[in-house]
Amino acid sequence: MGSQQGICEARALIRGGLAATLASSAAGQPFASLVTPAPAPDLSPLLWLSSLSEHTRHLAAEPRCALLFTGRAEGANPQTAPRVTVTGLAARVPEEETAPLKARWLARHPYAALYAGFADFALWRVRIGGALLVGGFARAERLKAGDLSPDPEAVAAVLAAEAGIISHVNEDHADAVAAIAEGLLSAGPGPWRLVAVDVDGCDISEGNRTVRLAFPAPVRDADGVRAALIRAAREGRTTPGRSG
Repeated sequence: MGSQQGICEARALIRGGLAATLASSAAGQPFASLVTPAPAPDLSPLLWLSSLSEHTRHLAAEPRCALLFTGRAEGANPQTAPRVTVTGLAARVPEEETAPLKARWLARHPYAALYAGFADFALWRVRIGGALLVGGFARAERLKAGDLSPDPEAVAAVLAAEAGIISHVNEDHADAVAAIAEGLLSAGPGPWRLVAVDVDGCDISEGNRTVRLAFPAPVRDADGVRAALIRAAREGRTTPGRSG
């Protein structure tokens, strides 16, 4: 079993990744490409892919793949950057399941609304089989899928409450959302709105870009989300130099 610290670091990298490197293969030849993932509530990376892309054709023929999520390096040496390589199986999301997951993907990548309706695009999901976390220079840890996966009951509870949480926070606590985005996350001014919630954190968007708030620890229900948001808003309001 992976360490708790390693599990939290890996999940934070996957949840927070705006971009990743996808490794696919064709006839034994490896191929790497840039993709823009978004995590499903259960942590499975979601990809909005064009059938015209080479990597999509690869995945259709050979679903085994890998995704590399990379954080920020501490200094000049890129090897100090935390990163996690996720291995798994890619499959196109069934049509009847696409709408809510596509909305979640678009919440992470709002700029993509310009081409999200193109006929050649479809939603894909990578089922995680395992991962290798490198927390920095010479610090590696292998993680099983079971180590990474959030508790299914907590995932279901937060997902069931998500729409209500988003509506309530945006309608009644817009100032708190702004405090989190502008103060705590230093994202600058904007019409910030809460757009997605999961057991590990939430996404906040101003229509053109999205920033991620990671909770201090995974939550299990709506009360846990509420407590984490209240804490984040309080910290954001006391951040020196906050605009507004």
